[in-house]
Amino acid sequence: MTDRYDAIVIGAGHNGLVCSALLAKAGKKVLVLEANERVGGAAITREFADGYSVSACAHLLYQLQPKVRKELGLSPKLAGDAMQTIALSQDGRHVRYSGGEVSGVAEGDVSSYRQFHRQMTRFADLLNTYLNTTPPRLGTSEFRDLATLARLGFDLRRLGRDEMRTFLRLIGINIHDEVTERFDSSLLRGALSLDAVLGTHLGPRSPNTIMTYLYRLAAGHGRLSVPQGGMGSLAEELAQAARTAGVTVRTNMPVKRIVVENGRAAGVETAGGERFESLTVVSNADPKRTIMELVGTRHVETGFTRRINNIRMRGNAAKLHLALDGLPRIDGLAKNEFGDRLVIAPDEHYVERAFNPAKYGECSAEPVIEMTFPSFRDQALAPTGKHVMSCVVQYAPYALKDGWAVEAREAFTKTCIETIGRYAPDLESRITASELLTPADIEREFHMTGGHWHHGELALDQFMFVRPVCGAAQYRMPLDGLYLCGAGAHPGGGVSGAAGRNAARFILREQSA
Repeated sequence: MTDRYDAIVIGAGHNGLVCSALLAKAGKKVLVLEANERVGGAAITREFADGYSVSACAHLLYQLQPKVRKELGLSPKLAGDAMQTIALSQDGRHVRYSGGEVSGVAEGDVSSYRQFHRQMTRFADLLNTYLNTTPPRLGTSEFRDLATLARLGFDLRRLGRDEMRTFLRLIGINIHDEVTERFDSSLLRGALSLDAVLGTHLGPRSPNTIMTYLYRLAAGHGRLSVPQGGMGSLAEELAQAARTAGVTVRTNMPVKRIVVENGRAAGVETAGGERFESLTVVSNADPKRTIMELVGTRHVETGFTRRINNIRMRGNAAKLHLALDGLPRIDGLAKNEFGDRLVIAPDEHYVERAFNPAKYGECSAEPVIEMTFPSFRDQALAPTGKHVMSCVVQYAPYALKDGWAVEAREAFTKTCIETIGRYAPDLESRITASELLTPADIEREFHMTGGHWHHGELALDQFMFVRPVCGAAQYRMPLDGLYLCGAGAHPGGGVSGAAGRNAARFILREQSA
């Protein structure tokens, strides 16, 4: 006996929950199957040491789309909002920026940064318009696609001739050239370079890093927040919105395969042998896992399989969690600023040098690091008087040359702690427990091929019209009844919900046609 649904969503990551909730609100009977014991995918909160909890992968909220908030009635309770970024200096003369304001730099850089931020947010707003819609197909004669392309051209023209030319010049180039041309402050150049490459297999000199910077700004102009209770609390709010809409969410239910009958998706079979039927299957898994493992290559055309297999998905960011017996000492940092985002990226050349070893399967000897102390704003995450430190560390390649054996993990953890220790000299003495999640660990725990947060590199040849690949850029896969709704689909990763919302709207439009 099998159960039948109008739609089955594979994976209760945030995009899967958004997609399922919107399908259910449209009257569909929806089932969500999640392999792990809790919902949220990479946006979860979990304990890593006795009494110490942390947002296990994603740890800052800055991309959640306003349309997703509105349509699902989300109002996440925030432990901190409008956090500033502090670029640390070993001499205590740090640079701070938030929104369009910056301090700790010369007056000329203050003016240049304000102008830079105004221009970048204007371009990001244009980009964001198209992050929230189904991308048009190229080479089509369908009216909807042609209309979207025409609207894109019109919106570009609305920027004005000079700004349009600037946008078209910038979108494919690197962040290094832009920040070196605009700013004298090395700390400001380094921090903005880090913003552009975080979570990617790119360095500041890599093409497309202006685009990845704009992508970061798109939903909220880079406004940084942390939910009360960590990112897992947002996932639980999304799950509750889905359940309220009528979605059935089942955890500890890994999907073994997508059932294909008569050349179309017909349901799923779990690892436990249960089968659920539906003529609409929506995968929140990454494109490679979806096609190569869940569907099987024999069910799709060889050329398409090759394109999927060639998607660049080389994770380069590790997550370091530290349990501390108290806050470390950082010269020049006021106590209240431990609630902000701290970065180690002394200049753009440092960030590029950190990237260089990753090209050859090696870890950075001097990594770039994004740090937060989530327990400073949310004391429930650690025992009284103690603290949690959450760090994103680059670069740590998924395919480490000699593998992520115990010795390699311990060596990279030591490198990270020593790097932070140059700014917080008593840090090591305060550590009571630590956890390092390499990209290989992220792949295993969160089921992301290559441990890549975006389910595929964000680059012009893997973006918008061609994300994830040609022939599957509108959420529909070349197997009837199968769709993508995760970060591997347009527009990409980050806790935004855009891919899930876009996929749901596309599916509903197709089914009503």
